[in-house]
Amino acid sequence: MNQTQPTPFNPSDRIPRVAIVAASWHRDIVGVAVSAIRHEFDRCRIPADHVTVIDVPGAFEIPLHARRLARSGRFDAVIACGLVVDGGIYRHDFVGQAVIHALMQVQLDTDVPVFSAVLTPHHFHEHGEHKRFFAEHFSTKGQEVARACLATMASLDRLNALSA
Repeated sequence: MNQTQPTPFNPSDRIPRVAIVAASWHRDIVGVAVSAIRHEFDRCRIPADHVTVIDVPGAFEIPLHARRLARSGRFDAVIACGLVVDGGIYRHDFVGQAVIHALMQVQLDTDVPVFSAVLTPHHFHEHGEHKRFFAEHFSTKGQEVARACLATMASLDRLNALSA
């Protein structure tokens, strides 16, 4: 998908339904990714009512919600958004690894694509400069994950057509 000119869905195409699971921890930064995803979907003519956002307390809660959403049969893809910060202990590494591994497992178990904008920056500090930097980064990641989601759903649709 071209980054400057996203390919909109044809009105004759099936319009996908996407769930976004967003961690509430650091909502001010994570919310930037959610907004960027919504904006990119809007640019690609995915109606807002085809995008469902589920807020969860933190990143660790994302995989269970992603699995339930994927298993519901209501969504063509799930996108996870979260910020797992380095608080000076190694817990963030374990949480980040557990979340990403679980999201991959959800995808493989349900055959519903799952995308991650769950980021684990090192040396994050709660001050204006870092918050601005990571908000900009999450905006970029939101656009990128939305494009990856749309491209993957399109390629899976092509695979389904080949096997029909």
